[in-house]
Parts: sequence; C-alpha cells; structure tokens
Amino acid sequence: MTATFKILICDLIGLRFDADRRPDHSEVMAHIEARGGYFHEGPLDPAASLPPGLHFFYQPDLSRREELLNETADGRYDGLIAAATFIPAEARFALGGVRIGAGTGNMGSASWGGGSGMGGEAVLMNTPGFNSRATAQMAMKAVLRVLPDLPVERLEALVEAGDFDTGKDLRLFPTEKLEGKRFAVIGYGNIGREVAKLARAFAMQVVIHARERHRASIKSEGFAYAASIAEAAAGADVLSIHIGLGPLDAAGRFANQDLIGEAVFSALADRAVLVNYDRGELVDTAALDRALASGKLSHAAIDADLFKDAETGALSGPMLPYLPLAKRHPGKLSLLPHAAADTDHPSRVAGAKQAADQIFDLALKRRVTNLKGSLPDGYVDAGTVSPPGIGAINALGLAAFLGEEVAALRDLTMRTTELLTTFETARGEGRLEVEIAAQGGDFVDLANRTILLLAKLGLPGPYRGD
Repeated sequence: MTATFKILICDLIGLRFDADRRPDHSEVMAHIEARGGYFHEGPLDPAASLPPGLHFFYQPDLSRREELLNETADGRYDGLIAAATFIPAEARFALGGVRIGAGTGNMGSASWGGGSGMGGEAVLMNTPGFNSRATAQMAMKAVLRVLPDLPVERLEALVEAGDFDTGKDLRLFPTEKLEGKRFAVIGYGNIGREVAKLARAFAMQVVIHARERHRASIKSEGFAYAASIAEAAAGADVLSIHIGLGPLDAAGRFANQDLIGEAVFSALADRAVLVNYDRGELVDTAALDRALASGKLSHAAIDADLFKDAETGALSGPMLPYLPLAKRHPGKLSLLPHAAADTDHPSRVAGAKQAADQIFDLALKRRVTNLKGSLPDGYVDAGTVSPPGIGAINALGLAAFLGEEVAALRDLTMRTTELLTTFETARGEGRLEVEIAAQGGDFVDLANRTILLLAKLGLPGPYRGD
C-alpha cells in the first residue's frame, strides 16, 4: 500500500473499565492492528510523517461543536467513526464515515450530504443491529418501571418497616397486568422490531406503524399494521418511538422533528406511557407538557443527548427542553442522557470492530457495506450486514443457512407432514383423538424443533433479496 488514510474515532469503542478505571478500548485496538492498521491515542499531528496504511486516531472525549471543528473543519482526517456524538455540517472527510449503531441522524457532515447521506462526495455507512437488542431491552425496562403500576418501592418500605398486613392492606393496591394492553411501536427498523417482539412476549397487543412497503412483513410476523401514527396510537397504553429524525431541510430542521405531538397524544388511552429512546427532537415538548398536566399521559421516558460546557457549565442538546417538564411534573418523567443504546460494552465493541472493517474495505477495496444515501462513483455496494437474528433476512444469509441446515429442516418438515397426513386420515375415520393420544407428543416435539431451527435463521422476519 502506498496511500495513507487518517481516520478519526470520536466516541468510546469500549465501555467496560480496565484496571486503571478507564473505558477499555484494547479489543478494538487489537482488531485494527491485526488487520495491519495503526492505532493512535490522541489527535493527529498535522506535521507528523506517517507510513502508508490506515491510521486511526482515538479521541473519545470530543463532544462540543467547537472541539470537533477544531479537529475536522480543515479536512485533516479522511474518515470518521462515531457513535452518539453529533458531527457538524462543517466537518470535512474526503473518504467517508461510519456510525456505530443504527441510523445516522447524528452524522451531520456535509461531506456525505448530512445524516441522510444524499448528495455528498464521501460515503456514509452505519452498523445496524449491534445495539438493537440493548436499546429494546432498555425501552422495555422503562415501561416495566411504571406498568403494571404496582408501587413496588412503597410496598418494599412498608414491608421492611413491618407496617403491612397482606390480608387487610393488599386490597389497597390494585393493579393491571400487561397482557392484553395495546403497545404501539412507531418504526419497523431493527430496534422497533425488537421492541415489538418483547412487548409480544408479555402478551400485549402490538401494532406497528411503518411505511406501506413494510405492511406485508409486519403482518406476516403476527403484528397489527397501522397506516398512520395516529392510527397506531389510537387507544394505545404504551407508545414507543423508533423512527429516526429523517433528513434535514434547507432551514436545518429534521423531517420528523416534533412528529409526536397533540394529535398523537390525544389518540392514546388515558394515562398512557410514552417511551422515546430514539431522538429527543421527535417529541413536541409543549404538547407533552399539556398531556402530562391533563393526565392523558401518566409517564414519559426520554433518552436524549445532554452536553455541559466544561468552562461555563451551560447545558445544551435535545434533552434541554425536557428538564423544565421534569420539575413541573415530578415523578412523571424518567430522563436518561442517551444511555440506553450506549452502555452495552459487547455491542459497542462489536459495532466498532465492524465499523473499522468497513473503513478498511472502503479505503482498500472501494467496497461499501451498509450504505446510507448516495453511492459515489467508483465504489461498489456490498449490501447490508447485521448480526444474526437482527434485521431482515437476505439472500446470502438464507443461502448459508440452507447450506448448513437444509437436511435437518427437510427431515423435520417431512416427518411433520407424515404426522399431519395421519391425523387428517384419522379425523375422516373418526379416530383423531386416538391418534393424538398416540402421537400428539411427537407432533409437538417436531413443531418445537422446527420453530427453534427457523429462529436460528432469524424467523419470523422480513426478507430482503439483495
């Protein structure tokens, strides 16, 4: 290799503490070095002479706009790996960037055309799926904090104080189970699907709003489909948002900004719960204020960025408008600093490793994986890659699965078909109960093994043929 590529990493690539109580980036560093790359802790020295190859410069403490532009506005870095940090439009990268995680709403550089990746000269990519389950589990945890609405902490205090009689006092704390309640999911991306699956595991009625092209897949997975957000929200006890901010317009406003507002809140069941573990800007906070005041919403859980200037103490970020609401509605808001998707160490490490691999492929092979937006001239689109069981099933994954499991799947389906034929014949002869008594256990065993085998492929789920 004769070329030198300089890549900025501006977010943590390890979240577990090492022996010195610092977030441990050693796994990703070793991965990069094993591929022949160079790993540097700290910024690039513009005057330094670097050998040919890929050089990664690790600066996870960059967060403020001024800090980022001091490092990136002059184009000294060819590429970028980021997770949650918002990248300003003026940041310049000639090669491309990768967002660790799903979505690219924080990747605002005009080099690739902003978070939409449309129209820029550099390539924009992401690593969908790695934090999907972690985010979904945290979203469900937010729901379980308040539903069922049993005041667990109060009861614990009463029990510890010896001030409770089960026979007399328990009737003072009626509650309702989750089973049968309506759970509306907005968005059918990787996180939305995982949230929907968790809600279904609690026997809730799950309805999903997404683009019309997803209708068939949503229904095939056994979920209800809603053509609009208001339709999904109608009578919902829980509303969970996973739709992303969408592209920026010429005025600097996101397409989905304030999308969840008065009309959506009014459609919900009384005392509903809102979960926004997506982007803070998606919710109209003035409408949220009114919904909390009226009792339409009993609780709102928000996960959004909050930044604090080290010198002045000034706060900024999309969490800012929620802070006064927490004071006006004590106990009705749970606020997290964009921690739901960004606190799982294995997910961050796996995503960072894939991001580094995508940068290697981009620089050395001009291959683009998980493209967002436009594909610049001279590059090859290598399709989408996500962890097993996350996201859509593609042709490559299906071929690999059938290559390994086709014999086992054929054997299970043939034996199941034979039993079904036996049961059908027995029903016509009036002896179905006899055959079920003899072979019903075998049928259930075959069905369970088939379901588990197909789940290994990621089913149920949508299919993408690329």
